[in-house]
Amino acid sequence: MGFQSLAPIGRGQCSNGCLRGQSQVVVRPHTGHQPPPARGTAKVKQIAQPMAATTEAPTTEAPPKKLWGGRFTGKTDPLMEKFNESLPFDRRMWKQDIQGSQAYAKALAKAGVLTQEEANTIIEGLSKVGKEWETGTFKVVSGDEDIHTANERRLSELVGVVGGKLHTGRSRNDQVATDTRLWLKEELKLIRSSLADLMRVAVDRAEREVDVLMPGYTHLQPAQTVRWGHWLLSHAAAWQRDDMRLGDLMPRVATLPLGSGALAGNPFGVDRQFIAQQLGFEGGVCPNSMDAVSDRDYVVETLFFAALHMVHLSRWAEDMIIYSSGPYRFVQCSDAYATGSSLMPQKKNPDALELIRGKSGRLQGNLAGMLAVMKGTPTTYNKDFQEAWEMLFDTVDTAHDCIRIATGVLSTVRISPEKMLAGLSADMLATDLAEYLVRKGVPFRETHHISGAAVKLAEDKNCQLSDLTVSDLQGIHPLFEDDVTDVWDFNASAERRDTEGGASKRSVLEQAEKLKRYLDEQGV
Repeated sequence: MGFQSLAPIGRGQCSNGCLRGQSQVVVRPHTGHQPPPARGTAKVKQIAQPMAATTEAPTTEAPPKKLWGGRFTGKTDPLMEKFNESLPFDRRMWKQDIQGSQAYAKALAKAGVLTQEEANTIIEGLSKVGKEWETGTFKVVSGDEDIHTANERRLSELVGVVGGKLHTGRSRNDQVATDTRLWLKEELKLIRSSLADLMRVAVDRAEREVDVLMPGYTHLQPAQTVRWGHWLLSHAAAWQRDDMRLGDLMPRVATLPLGSGALAGNPFGVDRQFIAQQLGFEGGVCPNSMDAVSDRDYVVETLFFAALHMVHLSRWAEDMIIYSSGPYRFVQCSDAYATGSSLMPQKKNPDALELIRGKSGRLQGNLAGMLAVMKGTPTTYNKDFQEAWEMLFDTVDTAHDCIRIATGVLSTVRISPEKMLAGLSADMLATDLAEYLVRKGVPFRETHHISGAAVKLAEDKNCQLSDLTVSDLQGIHPLFEDDVTDVWDFNASAERRDTEGGASKRSVLEQAEKLKRYLDEQGV
């Protein structure tokens, strides 16, 4: 069929086009170990589930004291227990919760609240708790309503009453915001690295296949001659803007709320700058304690970044779906990213691309949902914020999966230069015909009408525009000469678009070089 393909390229890919360490199904790496959600709770979409912590069977022993239980004497409705808990989904932040607690223990020691021996005991105990999560041996018990409660409960079991000193001056309000930011800043680094891989694939193919011509479309109608590499870099330009937005967002994510307490600040003089340094918060500390526990802009901004990036991926996927369809056959997806029909043996469906297009809609919904959650909340912390996690986790997982799937598709897709060339038609050179007269001094507005008349003449004669003779064209305007036949050259048409950003070979290679330089400067 005349298809050409490249070996998979881009960091983190194997020779058959899948991502390194993976088969045809991309597996999303997680920074935490979490099992499927408990029955009756909201489900968080996962591509792969790591080893889960175990859950103890209910016992008749007295339930552990809640972190907030001193004010309450009545029992909580079991349905309310389930309704209130977040451990089924926030458990994936176990590592960040432990890291934040260890840094806080150091800050308490620095402030004289803990002795160094007490701080060391707590830090070592937290490491043991983390090991249990890592090995899947952590046992969740009744009353572990969230990751903070579960970790502190287990810490106290391991180190005794000194574990109860860890929460001094700290609230789950600033604790959860810290955990979420810690988790998110690491995830965004992974996403940015994968996005860079996708752009590198586009750059590499644009350079290698720069001589391949194809039709360019407006309104899905054939318009002008472009290059395959020009089309690739048109999408890479949008992905580059996404990367810029991501780079701008990351310092705001990496801003420390810990030390803000419930809302009014910490009464024990903890050094928040010290905590920020310990946890690698490049953005410093949140400047206002009330805003620190109230702020979820970083979640909304992440959802916006992902929603817009998915719009860009979806548009790319739509182009690829069209170009792989029967009337075009410009490209053919690798078997690794396509499926067949249960009824029609001849079908090869671009499922990976269709799923990217479909998932884009869900991520737009997550953004709208989060904005709706936030809009009516009063200042400082509200339990409404718990709804952020499922949308955030789903968005981060899905966006990252889609980026890596897109990288696999683009690095393994086969192209047919012959089909692309066959898709070019002489009427796509009508603008070039008008520009021929412009170069002879005729105003463009006039040459536009002259070229239109030539198109009408070709239609009346039931022939291609390029089949019109010099005599035919001279009957429309006397400045047409024998050299007008040079207009009917598709490569020359692209080469005439030699301005910065244009379709000429020189310009496409220049665009590729600029994008490579950008990626090198970003260090991703």
